Amino acid sequence: MGLLSKKDTNLILDPLADNNPITIQVLGICSALAITAELKASLVMAVSVIFVLGVGNVVISLMRNIIPSKIRIIVQLIVVATLVIIVDQVLKAFAYELSKTLAVFVGLIITNCIIMGRFEAFALANGPWKSFLDGIGNALGYGVILLIVGFFRELLGSGTLFGIPVLGDPIAKTGLYATGYENNGFMIIPPAALIVVGIIIWVQRMKNPALVEEN
Repeated sequence: MGLLSKKDTNLILDPLADNNPITIQVLGICSALAITAELKASLVMAVSVIFVLGVGNVVISLMRNIIPSKIRIIVQLIVVATLVIIVDQVLKAFAYELSKTLAVFVGLIITNCIIMGRFEAFALANGPWKSFLDGIGNALGYGVILLIVGFFRELLGSGTLFGIPVLGDPIAKTGLYATGYENNGFMIIPPAALIVVGIIIWVQRMKNPALVEEN
């Protein structure tokens, strides 16, 4: 018998595709628009949300029977704020320059609809183990979309991946690469992220017609 049951496995796998928090539930889309111009920033944000949501779900689950219903939102905000502060301090210690770039957006993890949604919809009604898997699954689903969007935006917008030129050697101050590729400035502004997310949504629904909403 494997470590994870079928239901446990689905908690991780479902948010990666057919129940993705960004493309299906349309949650957490603001950060997908704001910080995905660079793949490195997308990766750091994804890892940060995996930590915050995975640990936060477990903490809320452990406290679910002692949290008064009238103050549960306040308690949830305190938990997520504490975890975000930990992420922020770790970034400042080990990736200071990146922490300055992501400072505002890391702070906004506190109000990420995915995190508060999973606290309310799952962690308050389930045990720590299932809540942990649910948190990891939804955070991975969120992170996968961020990485896909960040990959295409940085590649087409800057000709680089993780800051490394991949479309040829850059020609100084021209925005051109030795291959003749000219950077597409549109890809580094937020509306481009919305287009990439829209394409991902379209591909998902092409592969799985059951996701298409009926009129």
